[in-house]
Amino acid sequence: MYGALGGVVGGMIFGMMMSMLGMIEMVAMLVGSDALIVGWAAHMAISVFIGATFGVITKTQLTSWGTGIGIGIAYGVFWWVLGALILMPAKMGMPVFQFDTMAWQSLMGHMVFGLAMGVVAVALARQSSKR
Repeated sequence: MYGALGGVVGGMIFGMMMSMLGMIEMVAMLVGSDALIVGWAAHMAISVFIGATFGVITKTQLTSWGTGIGIGIAYGVFWWVLGALILMPAKMGMPVFQFDTMAWQSLMGHMVFGLAMGVVAVALARQSSKR
């Protein structure tokens, strides 16, 4: 659960970045829409999924800030490669592994997502262990 909540926070932050860069509409296109609200809904669903899997993978390591944040950022980079460089372009008929300005902006967003997800997950896990 901590990872999923971290995914919500990371998703909100990354989603704001994506909105400013005009990327959120591309997420909507993954599900056959161009509506901003659909892009946000899809992005947040993906963020919760990624956060939940992060929580499952790191369940026993969420006691250390450095470990949680480091794994969070690494997991964000993993999803940048898998999602932004492979799955999304392949689904949209675009070339995979295209390293243009948008790809590098997406990398930064995924790293910020992972950082926020890691911070929230560790904070919640530590708070829970104090009870």
